[in-house]
Amino acid sequence: MKSIKKTLVMAIVLPLALGSASAMAYGGGKGHHEGKGGCGMDGGKKMFRELDLTSEQKTQMKTLRESHREQRHANTDTRDVRKASHQQMQQLLLADSFNEAEVRQLAQQMSEQQLDHRVAMLKNRHDMLNILTAEQKTKLQELQSERMAKCDARRDAKVN
Repeated sequence: MKSIKKTLVMAIVLPLALGSASAMAYGGGKGHHEGKGGCGMDGGKKMFRELDLTSEQKTQMKTLRESHREQRHANTDTRDVRKASHQQMQQLLLADSFNEAEVRQLAQQMSEQQLDHRVAMLKNRHDMLNILTAEQKTKLQELQSERMAKCDARRDAKVN
């Protein structure tokens, strides 16, 4: 009877724990991505529209977005590896005994996978930002600062 309770608790807690850890690792969480104009890192489209991009810059941006999309779709093997890692972690957590060494090793691998994914995303963003002129980059920083101030005010209003 005791093992059934353990299994039931693990079946309920595991998805919550993995989902929360994943969301926190990617800077997520409730309210992080609030749709258009939200407070997430990527509010790009609206802000880029305010930068008065030239038609050449728009074309370069579109080409980069398509290239990055193709790279993501071509990277199904890394998605499969991440999925397999999550399944392996679930098996380790549901095991009768906790093997800390294996969990640590798998957690390290998963962290490296997340790090690689994050670096690739930031490289793509860097490529897009390099299309901008110095003046456009300055304006983008101002827009981001304004947006963050609004987000802070909204967050503070929710807390109080």
